[in-house]
Amino acid sequence: MSLNNKDILLKANTFVTEGDNEGFLSLCTEDIKWEFVGDKTLMGKEAVRAYMKEVYVEPPEFDVENLIAGGDFVSAIGKISMKDEDGKVIDYSYCDVWRFRDGKMAELKAFVIETKPK
Repeated sequence: MSLNNKDILLKANTFVTEGDNEGFLSLCTEDIKWEFVGDKTLMGKEAVRAYMKEVYVEPPEFDVENLIAGGDFVSAIGKISMKDEDGKVIDYSYCDVWRFRDGKMAELKAFVIETKPK
């Protein structure tokens, strides 16, 4: 089960980096919950769709350093780079904790920190 969930998450990340938001959303439950710790929470597929359309001006680039799976959960640790509304690339470190239900991503708790050049 855990390996399958890891594969689903890797496939979802591939969809995002290819700009295929609908492919990503096909791997999510209708009632998906995205919590950006310390910021906001998105409830449902439509809210996630709207967020992706607004924030992913260009597809982000992921560097997944570790995937840790146990039961219905997969944690991804890594780096992500995205362009802001002015076209400037912003780098972040992240830890995403995903909960799966019936083979789909049902909940995300995202810890995201902007990383500044040294």
